[in-house]
Amino acid sequence: QLSEDVERVSENPTDEREGEMEVHEDASSVILPDGELGTTTPSLRFSKTCLKNVFSVILLFMYLLLMAVAVFLVYQTISDFREKLKHPVMSVTYKEVSLYDAPGIAFYPGKARLLSCKHHYYDHIPPLINPGQPGHIECTTQRINYTDPFTNQTMKYALVVQGPRDVKKKELVFLQFHLNETDQDFSAIDYLLFSSFQEFVNSPEKEKFMKDCESSYSSWKFSGGFRTWVKMSLVKTKEEDGSETVEFKQETSVVNYIDQRTKPRSDQLFFVVFEWKDPFIQTVQDIITANPWNMIALLCGIFLALFKAADFAKLSVKWMIKIRKRHLKRSRQVMNHIS
Repeated sequence: QLSEDVERVSENPTDEREGEMEVHEDASSVILPDGELGTTTPSLRFSKTCLKNVFSVILLFMYLLLMAVAVFLVYQTISDFREKLKHPVMSVTYKEVSLYDAPGIAFYPGKARLLSCKHHYYDHIPPLINPGQPGHIECTTQRINYTDPFTNQTMKYALVVQGPRDVKKKELVFLQFHLNETDQDFSAIDYLLFSSFQEFVNSPEKEKFMKDCESSYSSWKFSGGFRTWVKMSLVKTKEEDGSETVEFKQETSVVNYIDQRTKPRSDQLFFVVFEWKDPFIQTVQDIITANPWNMIALLCGIFLALFKAADFAKLSVKWMIKIRKRHLKRSRQVMNHIS
């Protein structure tokens, strides 16, 4: 409306001048005969113009304040986006399965010998009939020799056993080892878990496969004279390059084995049970929470507000200058008329 008024005044300057002359003539006709100063109409105009100017200045400062807030929001948005790019959030998802890919369990028995190995279901392990004596080996096993990946000199002997698969039936693998004599104060057998026994079987270079597993996975121990329960859970981690790594988390509980053999024995018996903890495969991956499209939309809105505010401020300044010039012009005309 202000711009329309300004344009209307600029288009019809003669009408405005005629109106002003009429006002001046009326004022002079009122002032001269009575001997009074006719200042009522100019004061009212001056007060209205002053109020308009004050209101325009207040609006201008408000929009300058809004512009400052918008600039701060732009800076804060860009800073938050860069910070989120540097610190991604870890996302954990769980996938339920009924069958696992049978893991591989690599044992390093040393002088110990495998006596029996069986698959049981529903967490039921029958009592041992002849502990310490060779029994049935019903598990799929493979033996392999390879050089130590850390020294490249020592030969290592590993017994690889296929682990449990059916998690709904609570399948478990129960193994029994026997060690006749040992030169150490503490007797234990090392073992290593890797994700797929079938992948090991199908590998053309089994020695290299075992070297890679030993370099990538951690190894654990179970002691003689105890029955050790190992509950496994599978964790898959997705890397930034798209590759996927697999590792095991395990919970171990140890129960003392009461040797009820009639004659005292100097040998050691090892018992270990492997089963799945739950049917959920845990998948871990890093997620960048910063969405570039949201940031772009926010920045577009902020810049649009900035341009709108700048345009309004420019128009306000121009309007104030025009009003000031008009007021000065009218003041000069009044003073000339009075003089």
